[in-house]
Amino acid sequence: MHRRMLSISLRSRSVRLAAPASIALIGLVATACGGGGGGTKSLPSISGAGATFPAAAYQRWGGDFASETGNKMNYQSVGSGAGVRQFLAGSVDFGATDEQLSEEDFKKGAAGQRGAVQIPMLGGTVTPAYNNPDCPDLKLTQAQLADIFLGKITNWKQLSCPDRPITVAHRSDGSGTTYVFTNSLSCFSKEWKDKVGKGKAVQWPVGVGGKGNEGVAGVISNTPGSLGYLNQAYVQGTIKPAALQNKAGNFVLANGESGAAALNGITLDARLGGEECNPAGADSFPIAAFTWILAYQSGQGKEKAEAVRTFLTWALQEGPQSTAAELGYVPIKGKVLERALAEIEKIKE
Repeated sequence: MHRRMLSISLRSRSVRLAAPASIALIGLVATACGGGGGGTKSLPSISGAGATFPAAAYQRWGGDFASETGNKMNYQSVGSGAGVRQFLAGSVDFGATDEQLSEEDFKKGAAGQRGAVQIPMLGGTVTPAYNNPDCPDLKLTQAQLADIFLGKITNWKQLSCPDRPITVAHRSDGSGTTYVFTNSLSCFSKEWKDKVGKGKAVQWPVGVGGKGNEGVAGVISNTPGSLGYLNQAYVQGTIKPAALQNKAGNFVLANGESGAAALNGITLDARLGGEECNPAGADSFPIAAFTWILAYQSGQGKEKAEAVRTFLTWALQEGPQSTAAELGYVPIKGKVLERALAEIEKIKE
């Protein structure tokens, strides 16, 4: 594709690349184009499975990626636990998880045989969410949130709202969203840490289960008087977010600004994993995390490797990241973006 035509095309889509990585990005976009004005290169379709937390963004990206490049990416929202299992089994082109992959898992199955990279694709918040029109502008302390899920707070009147039983909603499947949420509850409450702990799946003291963020959102929206936890992107309609007290003592709502403030306090390790169960900062939302895509370094063939690299690089451009922000996610920026782009380059044939 002619360089001038590529420049015009990129400007027309308002895709502004991060300066430190722009050369690498343009190079990758160019490799997806045929020579001599032959149009966009057709790459193999790729498929992934995993976390429901980022599913709204990934599925939107699948449509936009096809429209912009003519190439296909299909994503199945099956939960982080199932996504990691499929990735380790080698049955998908990429996996997706909200809990960083353990060192042990990096050595298992297909990850150990083919090598694996862990790419932070988005940030997000996990917010207490509820359905109770009689209790607008709900504010919860960290202790109150833990006590609701411990079954110690059972009625809305204990939260200074009109008398009504609380129906607790939680995930029924293995879930990175659950890991992020219970990891924070373990920081908020010693009783929670001792009795329940953190994990993708836990023994819930009380509540009704729903599969995926979609399932929990369904339980909450269909059950007046309910309260659960959701990725911010799923809070809509009759479902309202609760303001949660942060480490600094301020009550904050989950949004792009409070999520970004929290994520800025997370240090990523050599494999780009990292978490913080109760981030500091006056404006930080207390339950925030990155979500990652897992990809193989080798064993997929030259064209499939190029397809995975092309999609991941495309998704980290400002346009797709802005689209995700409109859906309630926190974009990847700065040094995290630079490191993510460099990690993608490890995906070989």
